[in-house]
Amino acid sequence: MEVIYTVCSSYEEAKKIGKRMIQEKLCACINILSGMESIYFWEGEIIEDQEVVLLIKTKPGKFDVILKKIKEIHSYEVPCVFSWTAKNVSEEYLNWLNEYIK
Repeated sequence: MEVIYTVCSSYEEAKKIGKRMIQEKLCACINILSGMESIYFWEGEIIEDQEVVLLIKTKPGKFDVILKKIKEIHSYEVPCVFSWTAKNVSEEYLNWLNEYIK
């Protein structure tokens, strides 16, 4: 299983992106975590902002297509998108995930 992490400008944006991934069967589940405070450097300034974390649970090998879809929808010029592999996943959950995703 692979988990793709991105941050969004709002809950609505995270939900829009996440629902699209599920509708297109690119993932089986998303999690939206509101209320994250971010401090980052952008265009010569230090920015303090509230953002929303979006976690996308998918099969390995889906990163490139999901990244492309995120870039199509996302409001940020340079969205943060990365993934990590979950090594220990319950068999039942993994079976469910694999049955849904194309």
